[in-house]
Amino acid sequence: MTSADLVLPPTDQQTPTAALLQAPEAQTLELAIGDMHLLLEQHGYVIALYPSGIRPEHERRLHSIRSVLESDRIALVRVDLPPLGVAVLVRQLRQLSICDFSPGVVASAARLLSHYIYAGALLNSVARLDRVPVSLRTHAKSWVPGSQFAVLAGPKPHLVKVGPSAGPPPGPDFGTHLLVARGAHQSDWVHETLAPAWQVQALHETAIPSDSPRWWGTGRLVEFAAHIPDLSLLYQLVSSVRREACHWCTMELIGDRCAFCSAPLAAPENRMPSAGVLHHEDGLPSGP
Repeated sequence: MTSADLVLPPTDQQTPTAALLQAPEAQTLELAIGDMHLLLEQHGYVIALYPSGIRPEHERRLHSIRSVLESDRIALVRVDLPPLGVAVLVRQLRQLSICDFSPGVVASAARLLSHYIYAGALLNSVARLDRVPVSLRTHAKSWVPGSQFAVLAGPKPHLVKVGPSAGPPPGPDFGTHLLVARGAHQSDWVHETLAPAWQVQALHETAIPSDSPRWWGTGRLVEFAAHIPDLSLLYQLVSSVRREACHWCTMELIGDRCAFCSAPLAAPENRMPSAGVLHHEDGLPSGP
């Protein structure tokens, strides 16, 4: 992981922690290469998950390390989620890492699981929001004192102006927990309105990631991420997808692209699981 505040506490005693891949100004390239080499020696493979909003020099550092080591055992997985959503995804992959999946399947599961994370924020302004489509009319409304906006960044972008006549953004139709991180915004809308509307099974609070104000364009926010917390259900989701061998590096994968070498499948096809995986228990694997 590229930031310590994106490593959430484990959900149980079995979930491992994550290693920190530091920014260029915090560590020399020589030391970074040494740390990566040690991780490979200790664990065999490294899945480096990093947000798409990472600084370019930090992303270049990751590619440089892999290039210098000439290793096909390092997967660089770029994730287009807000910071809190990235943190949730990192923890889910940490949970899956103790299961009987190969490194290639765990790495490529990041794209699959990101479709089941409802990541958004309550904002006092969208004037500087550039990662979610915002109309000029909505931009103008954001200058009205007291305005609030509920913005969903994924799995599908959605924006609503919070008010008596407007409901919350569309939420998941499967059981989730809601993780909430408060910035410089004291509204209880997420707790009192969003959580009941989405019928979340539990609500947990955590510290706001340091990069969240930059990602959302304001420090006055409450960030949230609804996600599947149960390892057995995560296991069923990943297990339900057809596995392939990469024709280039031979790593096992799910989906249409290898997470280790980025090679696409020779014959791409839709391998997303059916919605029934999340709604029916009969006939599903029992879990890890």
